Amino acid sequence: MMKNRWLIALSAIAIHLSIGGAYAYSVYKLPLVETMGWTATQVTVAFTIMMALAGTSAAFFGKFVEKNGPRKSAMVAAILFGAGQAGSGLAVMMDSVTLYWLTYGLLSGLGMGIGYISPVSTLIKWFPDRRGLATGMAVLGFGAGALITAPVAANLMQSVGISNTYFILGAGYFVLMFLGASYITPPPANYMPEGMKQAIDTGKKEVKKDLRQLTAKEAVKTKHFWMLWSMKLINTSAGIMMISVASPMAQEVVGLSVAGAAALVGIMGIFNGGGRLGWAAASDYLGRQNVFIIFFAIQIVAFLLLPITTNVLIFQVLILLVVSCYGGGFSNLPAFAGDLFGTKEVGAIHGYLLTTWSLGGVFGPILVNAIKGSTGSYIPVFYTFFGLIAIAFIISIWLKMDIKKFQMKQQVVNEKSVGKTSRKTS
Repeated sequence: MMKNRWLIALSAIAIHLSIGGAYAYSVYKLPLVETMGWTATQVTVAFTIMMALAGTSAAFFGKFVEKNGPRKSAMVAAILFGAGQAGSGLAVMMDSVTLYWLTYGLLSGLGMGIGYISPVSTLIKWFPDRRGLATGMAVLGFGAGALITAPVAANLMQSVGISNTYFILGAGYFVLMFLGASYITPPPANYMPEGMKQAIDTGKKEVKKDLRQLTAKEAVKTKHFWMLWSMKLINTSAGIMMISVASPMAQEVVGLSVAGAAALVGIMGIFNGGGRLGWAAASDYLGRQNVFIIFFAIQIVAFLLLPITTNVLIFQVLILLVVSCYGGGFSNLPAFAGDLFGTKEVGAIHGYLLTTWSLGGVFGPILVNAIKGSTGSYIPVFYTFFGLIAIAFIISIWLKMDIKKFQMKQQVVNEKSVGKTSRKTS
């Protein structure tokens, strides 16, 4: 019996909602410091380990996902992530910072990386007509995870304590991820939804062919891979930089109030999540190449205007635009990888590209803190990232032109092969 692709999408969202809950770590920070006597640095180390592992494990376990399929992979992710979160409760009970690093940091990080890529490559295959929308839905779930978990965790800690909160949430994440994993399965070979078939048969729609079908090993040897990787690294670094310092930056540069800065951070979460779905859905019509060009065009304008903007509202709008492009970059990445390298090993290729997640998470905050520390101002930060975004913009134009050139070469080769075949038959 053919499975419902929208339920496959819902299963992917369930997995991403769960692993996205780890982003609510800031809710635990103060209670752990006050109750356990751990330092703020010790608590933050666990999150740093988790984030560093999330991107790298996505790369290392990409082949595992391709070999074992999305169901087994997502179940492994459910076990690792659920154990990591519930194990954090045990670490709190035992008053062991080291165990906290191993559970919240190591196990959760591994589970997050595997859980992130497991359903995405499958969704691309179930939605050949709406790749962007499909991946956008899943990644939106990841962005929304923290928004849901934060208030739930805060209330639980007040009523049942920190360790029990971790036990409850860890069990909840495991159940939700396991249920999602149990339904996910790849579609039949050359699957195409009925509506898409009819549109092609009647000539209303053309089949959009992937540029080529490559393995992960072959893909990383192409310049297109590294061009996309570089674009994603810069986009991620800019977005995480903005997320990491938005509150103090807005207060210092344009005098936003503390309450206003807190509200801005909340709204940024909405734009991060909304950008993941909105930009991904738009890419199905505008094209992934064009959407990335738009990302960098928007951010070039934003980083040029931010240092000279004195209006509080305009300043916040510019920040929100940058954050929406950051979210959109994550949702467009797997679909763009499928367009460029095909769906043969898109999970593994997506995993390799997600190394930019870990690197950007370190590079962005370090760069902004270093510049602010040496100059005493956020203004040079804007100009630095303007330069980086300008480089990404040039690469995005270059990539689009090179794809077009590649397609023309393919067309010439195909025409020659057709000509040879017709001469042989005649």
